[in-house]
Amino acid sequence: MTQPFQLPDFYTPYPARLNPHVQAAREHSTRWARGMGMLEGSGIWEQQDLDAHDYALLCAYTHPECSAAELALITDWYVWVFFFDDHFLERFKRSQDREGGKAYLDRLPLFMPMDPAAAGAPEPVNPVEAGLKDLWTRTVPTMSPHWRARFRESTENLLGESLWELSNINAGRTPNPVEYIEMRRKVGGAPWSAGLVEHAVGAEVPAVVAESRPLRVLRDAFSDAVHLRNDLFSYQREIEEEGELSNGVLVLETFLGCTTQQAADAVNDLLTSRLQQFENTTFTELPPLFAEHGLDMAARASVMAYVKGLQDWQSGGHEWHMRSSRYMNGPGTGSEPARSPFAVSGLGIGGLGLSAADIRLTTGRAERARARTFSHVPHQRVGPSRLPDFFMPFTARLSPHLDRARRNLVEWSHRMGIFGPQPGIPDSDVWDERRLRAADLPLCAAGIRPEASPGELDLTSGWLAWGTYADDYYPRVFGRRRDLAGAKACNERLTAFMPLGAGPTPAPVGGLERSLADLWARTAGSMEEGARREFRRTVDDMLDSRLWELANQAQNRIPDPVDYIETRRHTFGPHLVLSLRRPAYGKRLPPGIFRSGPVRSLENAAMDYATLLNDVFSYRKEIEFEGEVHNGVLVVRNFFDCDYPTGVAIVDDLMTSRMRQFQHVAAHEFPVLYEDFGLPAEGRAALEGYVRDLQDWMSGILAWHRQTARYRADEPRYEAGAPRLPRRLFGPTGLGTSAARLPVGALR
Repeated sequence: MTQPFQLPDFYTPYPARLNPHVQAAREHSTRWARGMGMLEGSGIWEQQDLDAHDYALLCAYTHPECSAAELALITDWYVWVFFFDDHFLERFKRSQDREGGKAYLDRLPLFMPMDPAAAGAPEPVNPVEAGLKDLWTRTVPTMSPHWRARFRESTENLLGESLWELSNINAGRTPNPVEYIEMRRKVGGAPWSAGLVEHAVGAEVPAVVAESRPLRVLRDAFSDAVHLRNDLFSYQREIEEEGELSNGVLVLETFLGCTTQQAADAVNDLLTSRLQQFENTTFTELPPLFAEHGLDMAARASVMAYVKGLQDWQSGGHEWHMRSSRYMNGPGTGSEPARSPFAVSGLGIGGLGLSAADIRLTTGRAERARARTFSHVPHQRVGPSRLPDFFMPFTARLSPHLDRARRNLVEWSHRMGIFGPQPGIPDSDVWDERRLRAADLPLCAAGIRPEASPGELDLTSGWLAWGTYADDYYPRVFGRRRDLAGAKACNERLTAFMPLGAGPTPAPVGGLERSLADLWARTAGSMEEGARREFRRTVDDMLDSRLWELANQAQNRIPDPVDYIETRRHTFGPHLVLSLRRPAYGKRLPPGIFRSGPVRSLENAAMDYATLLNDVFSYRKEIEFEGEVHNGVLVVRNFFDCDYPTGVAIVDDLMTSRMRQFQHVAAHEFPVLYEDFGLPAEGRAALEGYVRDLQDWMSGILAWHRQTARYRADEPRYEAGAPRLPRRLFGPTGLGTSAARLPVGALR
């Protein structure tokens, strides 16, 4: 069979190694699979299938240092997960039986009790259940309750989100790129694999940092790279033989309207970007995290053993794909990276972060992309922002209390001390009344909450003003001096003004602290404890995202596309605004509804539409006058190495696809959600009301951007204020500009 494209040159910064116990693992996994009923008679696999797939080889490459017993256990897990995938395909995907698939999946968590010694698990009725019961019992006793909870959650995600794939096949729908990356993490299994890495290396990630941004980014970057690599190798089998629609090459081929080969190259570029994000996070974010939490040497060693385990998995997974009969890896699979003319036999350099020392393990395309990421010239003249004909299916409405809210916000801002220099803080003359009026944030509040009471509108206007003021304050006060420590201390001070209980707070110093203290008291006081805790988390996440921006700015680093999209949801503040509305629905909806996949998909689609909309409007303000690197159009231009009009067109297409996903989720996934949760009429009406809130939020934000003076051509000149930093501080320029360009015609 002819291959649909030539596999690209992969960025493989870590050499693969093979565990010496591979043959013992093969023999064990064969006995185990037969004992679980996965081979003869299962209707899924025969012995030759298991031999051809060679999962023991996969595990021996991805876990090169573990013991024979550990390798046997890990191999059994992978035999089980691949059998599940094929079993679910044959039983439910081919027949498109969602109801039967859901009943099948609902039983599986019963075989993962937090206490494996507890009674009550049912008897297995198929090989998947039998295998899971056996594996869970053999795996969790040596691990902490915290690890068990995390691993169970990732396993449930891996199993449960198979329904998402089945629903997309039923609808004949190819997901958009952002939707695909998010959902692939759940159905693709790499976060689950990351949990097994901790078991295999015998080093748990300490609970105090397991959910931190650096560890989350490492896990997500690892997962995305694993999945995108698999998509390249499995495209032919999944698309041509199985009728799948969930493959990254197909997703980009559909979204960009380009050839399969161009889509494959773009997927490989994204894979490379995620690996380079992994490296950057390891070296720039882990050391401060260790210091912040005071981790001792043993805890730090555990984290680094985990990082090394993820690297081993990455390189070993690639080697296995090159060898397994399950995938497309025949002739024409891409050329080997060139050997460096400076390489000296016997003097190889290895280890974490030293991939650039051995050109055999990298590619020119990957290194040109890395160079572009760090060589942006700030304050380039770009001219007025180009505004496409945005797809907006909803009509904006305005609150009748707008004029009152405008007057009240000006008076409140004076009272809070936001205007003018802040006491003892250099470069803090950020806002004055003219700038506040020009931004017209009550207009935004009146559009996103058209039915709010006067008091609610004032409160929303205040939060928007505080978030926007902070957005201008951090780059001016901390960014110009690259004072990340000062920004961190500022965040810690601000958190003290958001008590979860009735304890005392410090005396506020300056408008940023005083306004937050006032807003928190007016907002959180009427919330129930759970809602108050969730609301504070959204504010903390927004503050932490400021540190991410400052760190990238200090490195003059254009963010990785996936990291940018996901972190931008916090910098723009949508979680905060949406959290103001959720308590109104809480009593009419069951617990967990806002954590469900469809609701999160709906919210993320809406947030991405709004943040990218802001990036299009603010491009000139941020790139030319502020020297920013955090703008979606710039991120797209850097990734595709394309010009400004093409970058705007891609962002507009992504906004449109996210809006259409919003409509799809509301129309097709929410009715299924109603059934899954057994929602009565009142609950359905509440959730439909929340959908309308999000519609108002998106249409109101677009209306505000069209009318506010904040992004007009003459306004940024005033807002830029202080003199620009000399360009020489930002390092060399122009490096990497010769990288191959994706033809513009292929991107429409």
